[in-house]
Amino acid sequence: MELTSHQLSKLSPAEKRKLLIEALSFIEGFKDKIVVIKYGGAAMIQETFKKSFAEDLVLLQSLGLRPVVVHGGGPEVTKTIEHYGLESDFIDGLRVTDIMSLKISEMVLSGTINKEIVANLNEKGGLGVGLSGKDGRMIQAKKLEHPTKDLGYVGEIENINPDLILTLIENHYIPVISPIGMGIDGGSYNINADTVAAHIGVALRAQKIIFLTDVVGILKDKLLISKLNIKEAEELIESGVISGGMVPKIKGMLHSLRNGVGSSHIISGMDHHAVISELFTEKGTGTMIVS
Repeated sequence: MELTSHQLSKLSPAEKRKLLIEALSFIEGFKDKIVVIKYGGAAMIQETFKKSFAEDLVLLQSLGLRPVVVHGGGPEVTKTIEHYGLESDFIDGLRVTDIMSLKISEMVLSGTINKEIVANLNEKGGLGVGLSGKDGRMIQAKKLEHPTKDLGYVGEIENINPDLILTLIENHYIPVISPIGMGIDGGSYNINADTVAAHIGVALRAQKIIFLTDVVGILKDKLLISKLNIKEAEELIESGVISGGMVPKIKGMLHSLRNGVGSSHIISGMDHHAVISELFTEKGTGTMIVS
């Protein structure tokens, strides 16, 4: 269970010692390991959660981990598109993206949102660096072909080149990546951020991928499932327990697990320092999926 600073002050020395020993055992195991964090949901909107997220990442790095951030920003993109008098249309959770919507998406994702995350990290003492998938040919993409609808400039990933990310983390920077890919013709493609996070995690051989969302984790009969395996997660998708916007997140998690990532987590970004609690306590805060 996550503790507030007030609750922590009420603990006895023996209880504090037990918590510290538990955390140290995790810290030692994570030293020099890459953790990919998909940053999304209301945690990207409310100022207090923006700041605590940045604090978490800087702390993770100081403890020897190598954090990499992949972010979304759909609500802000929608808001900006509507500001310009355009409409947003979604098919199977994917934004139909014409050329104007693409330009706005890239402006908001790779510009406004990306640089705000970087600024928050730097304010907290980190070394954040903003990137899009076009930098260093990081995300090579092609047009996503939908069976019933032309989605426009929506892409699917063909290849991830992790060289630039690895160079940055080896030099103690925190990469912050927007989900814009590049085709062989140099054109841009808007890609689902959950999918991008999963593929980057695989390319980096990450120890863990954490999906920061607006929900506490996977629920069944209104109860949190703390841990499950790939087969159990697939059954929950088939039965409809996992549905809607959770499906691409869980499928991304399963893709990462099938391709070498140690474990994948989905947690609420509406808890202060939830990332720290998930990584450094036995119980964690959300749902962990393992192979």
